[in-house]
Amino acid sequence: MPQSLEYLKETPSQTAGPYVHIGLAPGAAGFQIYDQELGQDIAGPNAKGERIRVEGLVIDGTGSPVKDVLLEVWQANADGIYPHPEHAGHDTVEDGFRGWGRVITNFETGEWAFDTIKPGGLMGRNGQMMAPHINLWIVARGINVGLNTRLYFDDEAEANAADPVINVVEWEKRRKTLIAKRSERDGQTVYRFDIRLQGDDETVFFDI
Repeated sequence: MPQSLEYLKETPSQTAGPYVHIGLAPGAAGFQIYDQELGQDIAGPNAKGERIRVEGLVIDGTGSPVKDVLLEVWQANADGIYPHPEHAGHDTVEDGFRGWGRVITNFETGEWAFDTIKPGGLMGRNGQMMAPHINLWIVARGINVGLNTRLYFDDEAEANAADPVINVVEWEKRRKTLIAKRSERDGQTVYRFDIRLQGDDETVFFDI
């Protein structure tokens, strides 16, 4: 090894910001780069099931909204089927249903939101039924590794009580951080899901 290389040190780890939204969701950030941008339409026009809106904040340890977050969303359709070749029944998924999307926070308020359909329950790898849920992956300036969590629905109490993933979480208080609250606004079903990065009410994140 050349002597000069012996003194090279490992570079510091980098966070995901501050310009991750420009590369991954330029349209939402106000940059019209692509004719058709990936991640804007999760369910498509042909998806059956209840149309819903999901919204919330990502909140830091001081209680302030984080305003440069990007979230990726994965979900099954109303029948509990992912549009993935390895998922049984994927060929029955409605035309145009992607089950995946991207959203960024509002740079002024920190609010994020997306429109989709409410997913159905689905069979887990262990043969147990999982409650309806949406998978979320969160990246932002100050986060070294993307954070994975799940959003469950508060009007699915019976299914939630039997869900094998929720039941891995030991404390009831911590389980509640995975539950979105339903309301109605202007004739639309809205689920509120605030994600807390630190503190007593820190959202449960999964090591996957």
